Amino acid sequence: MTGRVLRAVLTQRAILLAIMIVIVLAVFTVLDLTGGLSGRYNSDYLAGALITVVPTAMLGLAELLVIVSGRGGIDLSVGSMVSLVGMIFGFLYGVWGFGLAFSIVAAVLVGGLLGAVNGLLVAYLRFPALIATLATYYAYKSIAIVINAQQPINSAPIQGLFGTAQSVELPLIGRYLPLIPLGTVIFLLPTALIVWYVIDRSPYGRRLYAIGTNDVAATWSGIDVAGTRFWAYAGAGAVSGLVAVVTVGQFASARPDAGTSGNGMALPAITIAVLAGVAITGGIGRVSGVILAALLISWLNAGILLTFAGNVGTQTQLLALGVLLIGAALLNGYTNRRFQVLG
Repeated sequence: MTGRVLRAVLTQRAILLAIMIVIVLAVFTVLDLTGGLSGRYNSDYLAGALITVVPTAMLGLAELLVIVSGRGGIDLSVGSMVSLVGMIFGFLYGVWGFGLAFSIVAAVLVGGLLGAVNGLLVAYLRFPALIATLATYYAYKSIAIVINAQQPINSAPIQGLFGTAQSVELPLIGRYLPLIPLGTVIFLLPTALIVWYVIDRSPYGRRLYAIGTNDVAATWSGIDVAGTRFWAYAGAGAVSGLVAVVTVGQFASARPDAGTSGNGMALPAITIAVLAGVAITGGIGRVSGVILAALLISWLNAGILLTFAGNVGTQTQLLALGVLLIGAALLNGYTNRRFQVLG
């Protein structure tokens, strides 16, 4: 019985992450009740912290697509794509006066095009993904900076998008729940559902897992390995393009460094993917794990900020992130060796 429970916890990453979330919530709730925190660690605070989950979880889903595709799949350029597409979106909607719907669709398409460049380099020209996406990271980052002479775009239409970052009451059940950031409903949830359907329910998803597991066997099975891998990178770019819209709304400004300032957005997204149980070797990973990993990191970081004051809290967050990443990598390796499966 104990062995079966241990196997379930180790092989079903969603179960392990759910347990870790419960532990984090319990620890910080006890600290809150005993006066060990500088503020209240309650449902309203946790709901407000979800605003950080929206972009990081979406980029974690983007990394899921490329890492599952195998052959060392990774995308270091997602943050710079967010910056560049955000600036293009800022011009379209905030300067040139195009409609909001058109500008959002254009942002997704431009992001997909930028991701397709990565896909071309990795899938068809067979560049190592690390080198290819590092090169495009620098290219996209520099274009984002010079495209508007290093200046953000914060016109009135752009500032009006700040409403998408506000917390709202959910219909029907909202009076029983704390206010939820609007982006969770209009951006994250649809993206998660689409990515889940694509990789778990569509024929493309079966091909994606197949090439990630063994692209030689997939080739002999008649699968277009290069084409399948190409569309994974294009899809990651499209998701990054939508994240650009999210960040413009959260900042009320199209910033040329939105996805690259500080530690950038790429490394936290990769961390979330690894913590979610996505195997760096490819062929393994689930949407549910990405969402739960993003929640775990967000609520852990929220508690740390209430435990440690000032810059100490920020540095402790990075330390915790590093510890989680190392632990997840070790656990992924052990689970793959022991059970040959990871969910």
